[in-house]
Formats: sequence, structure tokens, C-alpha cells
Amino acid sequence: MSVNLNWISAGNLEALKQEGAKVIRGGIAVFYHEDQVYAVDNRCPHLGFPLHMGSLCDGILTCHWHHARFDVCSGGTLDPWADDVPSYEVRVDGGEVWVNPVSRRAEGTEKYKHRLKEGLEQNIGIVISKAIVGLIEAGVPEQDIARIGIEFGTTYGTGWNAGLTILTAMAQIVDKLDKNGKILALYQGLVHVARSSSGRGTRHLLSALPSADVPFERLAEWYRSCIEVRDTQGAEKVLITAILKGIDTKRLSEMMLVAATDHFYLDGGHVFDFHSKAFEALEWAEVSQKERILTSLVPMMARPTRSEELHQWQAPLNLVEPIKQAVNELEQNAAQAKLAGGSKDARQQTALSADREEQLLKRLLSDTPEQTIALLRDLLIAGTAPAQLAQLVALAAAERIVRFHTQNDFGDWIAVLHTFTYAHAVHERLLQSDEPMLQRAIFHGAVSVYLDRFLNVPTATRPKPSGSAAPANHQELLDLLDLRQQVGPAAQWVMDYIHGGGEPGALLNTLGHALLREDAEFHSFQMYEAAVAEYDRWQAATGSFAEKAKETMLLACTRYLAAHAPTARELPHTAKIAWRLHKGERLFEEE
Repeated sequence: MSVNLNWISAGNLEALKQEGAKVIRGGIAVFYHEDQVYAVDNRCPHLGFPLHMGSLCDGILTCHWHHARFDVCSGGTLDPWADDVPSYEVRVDGGEVWVNPVSRRAEGTEKYKHRLKEGLEQNIGIVISKAIVGLIEAGVPEQDIARIGIEFGTTYGTGWNAGLTILTAMAQIVDKLDKNGKILALYQGLVHVARSSSGRGTRHLLSALPSADVPFERLAEWYRSCIEVRDTQGAEKVLITAILKGIDTKRLSEMMLVAATDHFYLDGGHVFDFHSKAFEALEWAEVSQKERILTSLVPMMARPTRSEELHQWQAPLNLVEPIKQAVNELEQNAAQAKLAGGSKDARQQTALSADREEQLLKRLLSDTPEQTIALLRDLLIAGTAPAQLAQLVALAAAERIVRFHTQNDFGDWIAVLHTFTYAHAVHERLLQSDEPMLQRAIFHGAVSVYLDRFLNVPTATRPKPSGSAAPANHQELLDLLDLRQQVGPAAQWVMDYIHGGGEPGALLNTLGHALLREDAEFHSFQMYEAAVAEYDRWQAATGSFAEKAKETMLLACTRYLAAHAPTARELPHTAKIAWRLHKGERLFEEE
């Protein structure tokens, strides 16, 4: 019998019978068992431990580290959390054993996609991570991989959740990261989707109304009234009817966001932020996923906290009535302009100068909320672009994070974070929409910035550039974040990097790794994505004010991440193992 020259010799058959198992070139374990010869990858697919040190009984190969079991013939696992181990064809020729180093199972993109779905269903991190590595290495676009998670997360569970928000946020920023960062970003997002959704039943959609002849304006009224009384079933039926009627995404998003802003700052900003992330996912999701994505937002409208009912919005200073009055005046002004034939459209909006932007930023950070509300009202009436005002509210919210003193309770980081991510979501939506009623959200964000003022007492000192060249070694920043509460030193490092001529893209990548190497909680993902997005928006502007705004975004992100590091880093360790296994590295064998 002739053997292809590419095959690897495993030595003499009689010697193998005596040894029982051996490891040959290529990291392949060869076994003699029940008068047959078998060959599998020597690295346990769970965490890479050497299988030749395991035991083989009745055709089952068991890894002694975590007791994963494999069919020694096919490599198939009896324990889904371990994944299958590659197996290889074996021949015996003239008493010598030969092994084909090409695995019997072709791991094509469809196979990896199937394994990713299985990993999501079973909530198995190593399976998810290995599938992502395989798909990335095969050249599958990152957003195509994220779509699989969006489909899973909106099919199972109770609706749009933190996991889907993390996944969408990470899919939005993958272009800022190197290959390792891309893998970690998708892995973190998809693992959180699995945790939020796996094990839950299928979310069955309601049917549309029998007739699609109802005008969209009427459907929008119905949706809004259903949300007002927390009738989520009625709202879902109306929404599905609008979708099947062919209403475009822009108008659907405005219909839903108007209902979401009828009350103030719902659930500490999460409702608006979750809506914004779902609409962002729609930009790259499959068209067939539209119904599931949009309807997944409806359940959260059943019991959201309405901030105008909270004490701090009512006393000692009533902040609710000034906002209502300002909104009424905006509506009256718009109605009068329409009657006069002089209504401004988006193309006629005016932009604030850098000096006016700076003045508004100071007002937003002041202790005079009534004057802030009045100024925002006057600027909107004067035709100032709502998206620019929303951008400045987001900048003020980021400034609160830069000024957040570590003497505050640690949990208060979340308060300033909520305001920032809410304001960012409002900015993103107003860039996409000219719906006047969404301008209410600007006032809600501005008041939340005001309510966070005591978290800047005392005020953390903004670091000053040392005048030295940018630090050349980004590992220095990561080393700082290996220690607890390095908020000040990390911010100083970034300040020196910015003013020393450091390359911003490299810094964004490093900050991404600072996030993704941690077992980060939900809000840290929000922080990084919002800071990166707002940084990019300021890239289009010039001048010292815009440069300081970009600096603020980087400092806010750095300080927040530093405050929440380090963690056990279990999640990224699993992803690292998966990548090393994919590349064929030996992890635990002795040299």
C-alpha cells in the first residue's frame, strides 16, 4: 500500500501497541485501542490540555483536566461545552503507521456559523469564541457575524436586552480595533447575548391588524396611546401593522421615539439608548429581521420609570414644568411659522459658532437649570440645528465624567455614565431625524446633566499636559490598568499622549483592548462606544473648542475604564485560548 508523501509517520505499529499513545509532529495524538489506530488533535478543544495524557476506554477518550469526553474515531464530543476535537485518517503500511495531517472535517464558514448558533443556544463561551475566530480568519465581515447574534437575541427571551445593546455597540466600533480586538469585541457581544437570551422560550409575535388601510398618522396615534397606558400588546399589533404596511424605518423610528419621549428620561435613559441601538442594528441587519428587532423594544415600555414622577425632578426645584412650558412654546412657534408659510426645514437650520458653543457648554454645566432650559428653547426657536444642541449636551455629560471625583461613592460612576450614554443616543437620533417632538429629549438630557452636578463636588482636576513627547509604549497604559483605581495616572498618560503628538487611532485601539480584556459589565461597553462615536463626530469640526471636545471624550473614556479595572478577565482568556487553538499553537504540552 502506498502512502501520500504529505502524510506523517507515527512510527512502528508494534511500538505503538506497547505505548498505547504518542504525540507526533503537528501536535497530533495517535492511539492504539481495541486493535485499531486512531488520531486526533492532541489539544483538548475545551482549554487546550494534552489529550494523550487522558484515558481511553470503550472508544471514549477523556481529558483528565475537565473530564470532557470524545469519540476517539470521529472526534465528536459528548459534552457540548468542550466542542469536537479534529480527527485524522490513519493508515498502516508495512507495519508503519501513517497519519494524514489534514482533518477529516472541513471547517468551512457554514460549519462555523452553525457552531456559533449552537454556542449561543447552549451558552458555551469556548464554542462561541472558536466559531468567531474561524469566521474572522475566513474573511467573513464582522457585521455578518453580529447578525447571527441579533437574530438569536431577538428570537429568544423577553425583548431587547443589555446583551443585544453590547453586541450592537461592539459591531459599531470594530473598525477601530486590530484583528485581536475585533475577535474580542464580537466575542464579548455574542457571549452577553447568549447569557441574556439562552434557555428562554421563543418570543412569538402577534399578528397585524386585519386591514392595512389605516393611515400611518392614525397608527402612530394608536401606538403612542397604547404606550401611554402601558398596553404593550396593542402597541405591538399596531407596530407590526405599520411594518407590514411598508412604512420606512425613519418614520417607524420617529413613531416609537415620540412615544418614548412622552415621559421624561425613561428608566434612567436606558429606554432611549436601547431604542437607538436597535435602530443602529437595523442599518446592517437582514431586512427579514426588522419585525423582530423593532417589536423587541415594545416589552420594555410596560413598566419604565418616568423621571418626571421622581422627587429630584420635582423638588427642591421643579424642573418638570419649565420643560413642559418650553416644549409648548416650541410647538406654538412651529404652528405660527407654518401658518405664516415660513417653517424651517433641516436645510435651513443654523449652526452655532465655536464661541456660542462654549457659552452653551458653560450654561449646561451651571447651577441655573431654568436659564439653561430657556436658552435651549430660544436657540431651537432661532433655528439652531437640534443635533448640534444634542451634541453639546453629550459633551457636557462627558465633562461630568472628566470632573467626577473618586471621593464619590463608586456606584455613582453609573449616574454620570447614564446621562452621557443617553445624551449620545439623543445626538445620534437627531442626526437621523427632523421630527420636532424628539427635541424634547434634549431638555431631558440637559436636566440630567444638571442633576449630576454634585458628583463634581469636589471637582476632579483635569490633567495638564507635561510637555513631553507622547509615550511610545501603549503597554504602559495597560500596565497602569492592571492596578486598581488608577483613574488619575491613566488620565495623565492619555493627556500626555494627546498633546505629545500621539496617533489617535492607536489610542482608541488601546482603550478598546483595555475594555475588552476585562470581564466588563454592561455600562463599560456603553462608555467606550459612546465616547468613540462622539469623538468621531467632533472630527469634522476644527478649532480649539473641537480639539478640547475630542480630548474630553478620550479622558472621560479613560477615567471610567480605569475606575472599573482590573477584573478576573475570565471571558477574554477563553477567547485567547480559542484563537491559539485555531492557529495550531501548543498550549500545555511539555517542550
